[in-house]
Amino acid sequence: MTTADTSPQLVADPRPILHRAIATLVDVAARVRPDQLVAPTPCPDMDVRTMLAHLVGVLDRIAALGAGDDPFGVVEAHVPDDDWTGALTAARARADDAWRDDVVLERPMALPWIQGSGAEILTSYLSELTVHTWDLAVATDQEPRWDDTVVAAALAARPILPATDRRSLYEEISASLGLPEVAMPFAEAVPVADGAPAIDRLVAWNGRDPQR
Repeated sequence: MTTADTSPQLVADPRPILHRAIATLVDVAARVRPDQLVAPTPCPDMDVRTMLAHLVGVLDRIAALGAGDDPFGVVEAHVPDDDWTGALTAARARADDAWRDDVVLERPMALPWIQGSGAEILTSYLSELTVHTWDLAVATDQEPRWDDTVVAAALAARPILPATDRRSLYEEISASLGLPEVAMPFAEAVPVADGAPAIDRLVAWNGRDPQR
């Protein structure tokens, strides 16, 4: 596994790449069958339904950041089981609207795990969205065609997560938010060959076993 990167290589304007990442997510979500909603995903404690709800929430947190609102004030809404694609599409539209003005890309922003410009914060979501889309695909026996540009950008930003001791990071985030504990969605990195497919290297860096 390659660990030589010491700082993330972030994208000047990640909005088009984010849009492509969400397009893959929506495509995978559209193929989820009703009987698969209770299937477990590689993300601990999340079944497919819970993961879909989480991803709608992620898009709404992205929208909140662009609008200058508190992303942690977003409450994951109840979505009917026959409208996950519609909910994700609507959330994507809200995010697009919130980030439409180029000025937002230069605005200082902060999350417990990263501080920087709007462009830097938005880039940090490429990995989360892509890895969770992989979670959904694995859970529902799908093999989507991964967007090379999206995966490459997510890989370039991977040093946003520390290489080791991620438990301490999540404990710090919990404390900063005044929470007893936050979920640990990305475990320690899993070793993988340098020549493995890009999507395998991305999910392995985020604590998933790409061979599962």
